[in-house]
Amino acid sequence: MIPSSPSFLGQSGLSVLLFGGKGGVGKTSCAAATALHLAGDSPESVFLLVSTDPAHSLADSLAGLATPPNLQIMELDAHECLVTFKREHGAKLHEIASRGTFLDDYDINRFLDLSLPGLDELMASLEIARQVESGRFRTIVVDTAPSGHTLRLLAMPAFLKQWICALNALLAKHRYMRGLYSGSAAPDELDSFLEGMTASVEKLEALLQDSARCRFVPVMLAEEMSLSETRSLLRELKRAQMPVTDVVVNRLYPDNECAACAESRSRQIRILREIFDSGSFADHALWGVPLYPKEVRGKEGLDAFWTGLIHLKVAPAVRKIPAVQPWVEAPTPCPATEKALLLFAGKGGVGKTTMACATSRRLAQDSPGDEILLFSSDPAHALSACLGVEVGPKPTRLCAGLTALQIDCEEEFQALKRLYQDELRAFLHSLLPGMDLTFDREAMERIMDLSPPGLDEVMALTKVMDLCEEGRYRTMVLDSAPTGHLIRLLEMPELIDQWLKVFFGLFLKHRQVFRLPKVSARLVEMSKALKRLRALLADPARCAVYGVTILTRMAFEETKDLVSACQRMRMDVPVLFLNLATPPSDCALCAAVREREAEIQRIYRQAFPEIAQSVVYRRGEPRGLDSLADLGRALYSAPLPVLTP
Repeated sequence: MIPSSPSFLGQSGLSVLLFGGKGGVGKTSCAAATALHLAGDSPESVFLLVSTDPAHSLADSLAGLATPPNLQIMELDAHECLVTFKREHGAKLHEIASRGTFLDDYDINRFLDLSLPGLDELMASLEIARQVESGRFRTIVVDTAPSGHTLRLLAMPAFLKQWICALNALLAKHRYMRGLYSGSAAPDELDSFLEGMTASVEKLEALLQDSARCRFVPVMLAEEMSLSETRSLLRELKRAQMPVTDVVVNRLYPDNECAACAESRSRQIRILREIFDSGSFADHALWGVPLYPKEVRGKEGLDAFWTGLIHLKVAPAVRKIPAVQPWVEAPTPCPATEKALLLFAGKGGVGKTTMACATSRRLAQDSPGDEILLFSSDPAHALSACLGVEVGPKPTRLCAGLTALQIDCEEEFQALKRLYQDELRAFLHSLLPGMDLTFDREAMERIMDLSPPGLDEVMALTKVMDLCEEGRYRTMVLDSAPTGHLIRLLEMPELIDQWLKVFFGLFLKHRQVFRLPKVSARLVEMSKALKRLRALLADPARCAVYGVTILTRMAFEETKDLVSACQRMRMDVPVLFLNLATPPSDCALCAAVREREAEIQRIYRQAFPEIAQSVVYRRGEPRGLDSLADLGRALYSAPLPVLTP
């Protein structure tokens, strides 16, 4: 039987409903519209709409809407959650540290202070679990961060278990001695605290895998990169045993006589045909939402969001549309040759990857003999889909002068952990082969688990700095994670620097035990690379942030956050690419969209008069090196002159 509407709009037993997907696909609109729909249908129940994205968009989406009394809104503040966690549990954590090994409480407490769960994904897990356990809300609707970081959120139960195991290792020796000398094996207050945390984590894990109480709804666009990322997301959700029954395909173009609409619709139909022909979505119901003339914000937009919903059963026939050349208004000068690092940044789904790839292609063409490195730190790997070439953790040659690299952040960190554990075990065995140091060894091995979230991403960037130091590449182009996570990443080096200093202090203080030359050498290398990275980020002559955005109010608000963060960190933002603008047309839909885009463009110019702004019109979906070369030629005018001292 064909369903008349998605199950998540009517299923009353759901405790948690999560909307996720590639950045910029409309997750926030879906989440907000669903929460309002549920609250309106069940006025006797109370609902919660919560955002876990560091770059919150809920307030922008609601646009001052007076929400019904049975719907509460929460934009999680990771820092505030950390302060609360420390206030409630800090004393217990410090006492656990003091009962540990030969490491004193000062040693361990410094690690705890730097590694306490306090960043977005981890804090979101704890807060959502707490709200579910409170029983106050019938359903909690979650607007998640873009795909790669959403998967980290779903992996947080395992991360929390690992973190709790590290704390348990610090208590293990105390438990043993207590049983040996007092004869009491009864758990004390600290044991109960860790048991309670473990129980909460297990409840969260069970909840996320319970199809009767939890549902994850992927949101996507009918575009190649969105399809690629959604397929990866579905694979990971299946691996995590997360229930998924519906997929939303947002912003579908109508079938009309407009050339611009027809070109976009033709591309979308090709993607829909690929979805149906491949069978990769066979276990899920697909729901299409049309492109609306007005931006989906406030009461009018959100109330009407689901009214145009259609059940997608088969893709229409593809109409052949002639290829069109990229069209850019007010192209900007090419980056100066002195720029060693270019970061492409902005809200998810605005075209950062495409712009980074096109820029890299243009730089390689303009500078024969020089080498350009294009790399990505976004957990949702998009370079391969954009380039049409498989890109992995090893440098991949794309063409003359251009190499690409997809950093595996997690593997970099796991390699450091393995090196640390192997060297520690070998050293302790050679030092005291006849002594049982089980408790001390396990506690020391677990110290690496008390590292700050985000260490893996910074380690990956320091690896690229090593390539820069070798002089192999004139310019490195970073396709970054979406705004909130990029800001966190740019601010992270200072925290990691503190963590390294704590580790070095531990090595010096206990140099009779911590004789780990390979680990020490690796951390020294990382520290040096980190200093080079911090110096590079702070040098406007050698580093620049190229902002990529679109002409919507929500994208504007996020761009304000990005520019403000860059100014705070004294980073140069020479240009904003106003991407995916609607070209002129007699079509009523295109005319309405262009009208609202023109108003947003005026707002951009008023807000950022000192930043050059290039309008990039929607003209197909550039994929492959040839199409990216065409876009690169359109984006930039003549190269900037070389600066001489």
